[in-house]
Amino acid sequence: MSTSVRNVEPKTLWNHFADLNAVPRPSKKEERVIQFMVDFGASLGLPTVVDGVGNVIIKKPASPGMEDRQTIVMQSHLDMVHQKNADTDFNFDTQGIDMIVEGDWIKARGTTLGADNGIGVASIMTVLSSTDIAHPPVEALFTIDEETGMTGAMGLVGGLLDATIMLNLDTEDDDELTIGCAGGIDVTATGTFIQEDTPAGMQGFTLSVKGLTGGHSGMDIHKGRGNANKLMNRILYQAANQFGLRIAAIDGGSLRNAIPRESFATVALPNDRVDDFKKFMAEQAGILKTEYGTTDSDMQVLCEATDAPAHLTSADFQSKLLRSVYACPNGIYRMSPDIEDLVQTSNNVARILVKDGSYSLQCLTRSSVDTEKMDMATSIKSAFELLGADVSFSGDYPGWTPKPGADIVKVMNDLYSEMFEGKANVNACHAGLECGILGTNYPDMEMISFGPNIRGAHSPDEKVQISSVQKYWKFLLETLKRIPLQKPA
Repeated sequence: MSTSVRNVEPKTLWNHFADLNAVPRPSKKEERVIQFMVDFGASLGLPTVVDGVGNVIIKKPASPGMEDRQTIVMQSHLDMVHQKNADTDFNFDTQGIDMIVEGDWIKARGTTLGADNGIGVASIMTVLSSTDIAHPPVEALFTIDEETGMTGAMGLVGGLLDATIMLNLDTEDDDELTIGCAGGIDVTATGTFIQEDTPAGMQGFTLSVKGLTGGHSGMDIHKGRGNANKLMNRILYQAANQFGLRIAAIDGGSLRNAIPRESFATVALPNDRVDDFKKFMAEQAGILKTEYGTTDSDMQVLCEATDAPAHLTSADFQSKLLRSVYACPNGIYRMSPDIEDLVQTSNNVARILVKDGSYSLQCLTRSSVDTEKMDMATSIKSAFELLGADVSFSGDYPGWTPKPGADIVKVMNDLYSEMFEGKANVNACHAGLECGILGTNYPDMEMISFGPNIRGAHSPDEKVQISSVQKYWKFLLETLKRIPLQKPA
């Protein structure tokens, strides 16, 4: 890890971030980072507890003179998305993130950085460890497994927190104050298929669609970026119809909440169609690079001859699979009719795995309207049921209904205008923030989310802007000073 990160201002925040990034913290494997936070709280002599699902809560009394202010929750999640470039040799389970400074940005070498949501965690750690920051009574809430199910937020029971205001530090534009978000649900289709021996006279190929931009399947879904799973399916569908291509295996995408950057397929086709197929693949590479030249300039569409695979999917299954994936919606389904430029409902065809007689197709459907979310999920379910798949829903979480009249919204909106040029963008987002879930057990708590500029979250291109962190940090410190007085009982 580059020591230069530790010399960036504000140094205490960046040093806490560096310490955090030295701890492997994949979703659903947070044991080490939970212990890291427990040890941190204990080192400060602050009351620290771990709840029944693994969330860590650390409480700190108000700084002198701030005892009459409302108690606040400062909240961020401990886990991070683990994505790396195919040519990067890195083990997320054992290695800390290798960070580098490039001009005004901090990024990682070939992997995700963990600024989502590590900057928020480090900010809270800085407040907790400080002796000179003015702040009201603070309850620090570090949740687990936000990225793959929000099970930490879902498992937080009522009564553990006394705060009346929550500052969620998990958004990615420093001019935004987020006061609402989308809910989501996972749609997973699984099943088995009959394998057939590969006939004689077939040539094998490995097909690759890679180098796409990818990104966050909520925050970046409106940017029109290519989905490697859908693009691979498009190629396979056409090649099956034109050249008798047969599929042996498909492996595309990775995480449910990341726009797929790569997809690979093992296929075979008759020897007498090989030359025409190679021309077709070259044509498809040109077509797709033209269509996605603006959003995915590094896209590669490759075709490499290999030995013919021993087994293929049955022709009937292949036909149904390709049509089902083609029929499955991807990207924006509906824009909000009420909030300008807000994606209301979308779907991400996140993961396709077809191998050794079984298959799994995974989607993440998002919407700020729960009824529309379930309608779209049912539409996807129906498409995959036509394939004969067993389709399940899981990880259902609610959206967060905006309350633009909340006191904390007014305080922070006015403060932003006072401190910086222009007005804050008070909005709702299409990402799945934890506020909606946490609010189910704390319905009277006012909530707001903000953060510094983070780009490329959920992809190896993730980076965070140094000057933006400095701006955000000043804004946070001033916000802590202006938390409203306690309300009469």
